[in-house]
Amino acid sequence: MSAGQVSRLERGVAANPTVDQISRVAVVLGLVLSLKLYPSGTPVRDAGQLALLARLAARLPRSLRLLREVPLPVPDDLRAWDARVEGRGLACAVEAEVHLHDVQDTSRRIALKLRDDPASACVILLVGRSAHNRAVLRAHREALRAQFPLDGAAILAHLRRGEVPPASGILVL
Repeated sequence: MSAGQVSRLERGVAANPTVDQISRVAVVLGLVLSLKLYPSGTPVRDAGQLALLARLAARLPRSLRLLREVPLPVPDDLRAWDARVEGRGLACAVEAEVHLHDVQDTSRRIALKLRDDPASACVILLVGRSAHNRAVLRAHREALRAQFPLDGAAILAHLRRGEVPPASGILVL
């Protein structure tokens, strides 16, 4: 890479720099390149996730509203809750997972969103009913208990009464 190209990269004026070029300059400067990818266009692309949210919506009484794809109130932040249950001036965020992969990553991602969203007092981790997800939750439920103290029966009981749950929890539907 020429000295001129390196200079343009450092000043942020290079036309169409490649990840490889940026990475090479970062290494020389003693930096580690970190990238984040965010979807663009239609926010929800997963038919399974839409079906999971529809199952939750079918269980809500008329006194509660389910808003979908609720952006976090942080300027220039592209993160969003999959949904939010609102009623009686209270709100509980919903993060829908059709297929649990990395429980630690899911927990961390939700904790960061909750930290950055003062409008959500709690989070319902909505999980698709499958043998895989039930096995993952059997193996990791107690590790998640502090962050998600309520179980599905307690969440559904609050929702049936038209109440936003008082704490975070895991609901398998």
